[in-house]
Amino acid sequence: MKPLEDILIIDLSQFLSAPSATLRLADLGARVIKVERPEIGDICRQLYVSNVRLNGESTIFRAINRNKESFQADLKNEVDKQRVFKLIEKADVLVHNFRPGVIERLGLDYETVKNINPNIVYGDISGYGTEGPWKSKPGQDLLLQSLSGLTALNGIEGNGPTPVGLAIVDILSGAHLVQGILAALLKRAKTGKGSKISVSMLESILDFQFESITTFYHDGGQPTVRPKSNSAHAYLGAPYGVYQTTNGYIALAMGSIPVLGELLGCKPLTHYKDVGSWFTKRDEIKKILADHLSTDTTEKWLSILEPADIWCASIMDWDTLFAQDGFKILEMIQNVKMGDGFEYKTTRCPIKIDGEYLTSSLGSPALGEHTKAIINELIS
Repeated sequence: MKPLEDILIIDLSQFLSAPSATLRLADLGARVIKVERPEIGDICRQLYVSNVRLNGESTIFRAINRNKESFQADLKNEVDKQRVFKLIEKADVLVHNFRPGVIERLGLDYETVKNINPNIVYGDISGYGTEGPWKSKPGQDLLLQSLSGLTALNGIEGNGPTPVGLAIVDILSGAHLVQGILAALLKRAKTGKGSKISVSMLESILDFQFESITTFYHDGGQPTVRPKSNSAHAYLGAPYGVYQTTNGYIALAMGSIPVLGELLGCKPLTHYKDVGSWFTKRDEIKKILADHLSTDTTEKWLSILEPADIWCASIMDWDTLFAQDGFKILEMIQNVKMGDGFEYKTTRCPIKIDGEYLTSSLGSPALGEHTKAIINELIS
């Protein structure tokens, strides 16, 4: 039995942030009914990160909405709206990520929903919170990365802001919403009372930078300066970074510069005995290290560093990674099947409980695929 079995979630969300939260809750055993607009559905059905289509719709939608049911309803239509209210009456959790003001206009704000179901856990994600001058700005991942300071931490000094090539703000805010919902369900089990859980994408990505922001407030107001080369972190000193070898790249995490010098046979590095110099002379040290590592293969350097317990790794692409035994043993890829029989590969939930992975063979739903069955079961 999965931990959230018998928990019913009504999912009014679109795009990535909140749907990533309901995906995780579904993997934990909850039943997720995704309420979608007639004909159009979740806009994410046609939101592409590449020209790849899976059974006529986007890979993003297929990946993030598996293991859910689709209920078609026009929230501006009174008959459909009453059907959704009936679902809410039976629900344990409601999730949405409408912009501030929209949910009130639809008549599905927390106070209204709480009157329908006083014990419900009500979760919402906004872009920038519900107050202040930014509350109506679009909560899109790249925009949040850009104004949150994150793009100033990546890449090389002088190369301009560098975003992370994933929807990291969406996924983090979804994870935070899951944490809040699980805490609220535990509270309800103890007290019988529901809760409203609110997460903003801006707060999530600021929290993600807690180490660097704390440093910023306590380093005398020094500006954030990225390394001039071999960058992997704007604040950490040498050797932290990625270095080219004769046949690829190698990553080095924190470590003693003189020790590296001895192990690698690079005498100039042995002179940097003062830990402070690993920060103040970061670019100088990285240049020496980069020049030295470029003279031999990744495998050669790993054969020296790994036995000495130096934190290092080969840089792999997915083709290389997926061929490794260390990846294969995780069984991270699962096959899922849609209602029409279409099958596709995607990742599984990364959580293991009592030694068992949380897998599900159910793919993403066709638009409105479960509407009639849900009406017959939960509404009629």
